[in-house]
Amino acid sequence: MRISTKGRYSLEAMLCMALKGGDEAQSTRQIALSTGLSEGYLEQLFIPLRRAGLIEGQRGPQGGYRLARVPARIRAGDVLRAAEGRIEPVDCVSGERLCPISASCAPRRTWEELAAAINRCVDSVSLADLARACEGADMEYAI
Repeated sequence: MRISTKGRYSLEAMLCMALKGGDEAQSTRQIALSTGLSEGYLEQLFIPLRRAGLIEGQRGPQGGYRLARVPARIRAGDVLRAAEGRIEPVDCVSGERLCPISASCAPRRTWEELAAAINRCVDSVSLADLARACEGADMEYAI
C-alpha cells in the first residue's frame, strides 16, 4: 500500500498551516510559497479537507484557509482518510467489496490486522506532534 501524493501533500499543507499558527487564515499563495506546491493543486487538495471539517475557508481580502480545530486534535489519519479514502492494504478489508471466498480466505485476517495497525499508527500522530518534530529537527517552512 502506498500513500499517494494527494495524501502526502494534504498532510504537508496542513502541517504548514499548523506551523504558522493554524488559527489565522493563510492564502493559498502563502501556503504554495512555503510548500512548493502550486496554488491550483492546493485548491484541489483543500476540497476534501474542507468537506471532512479539517480546514475552513474564508473569503475576502483577508481570506484564506485555516485549521478547523487545534493541531493537537487533528490526526494524520484524519488528513490521510480525507484525501485518500479508507486506509487499507487490500480492497476486501472494508467489507464493501467482499470477494466470493472472503469467508474462507486465509490471508484476510492478516489484511485486517495490518489495516488496523496502519490506522492505529496514523491516528497516534497529531499535527501538533508533527509540528514539534519539525521544530526539534530544525525543519521549518518558509514564512
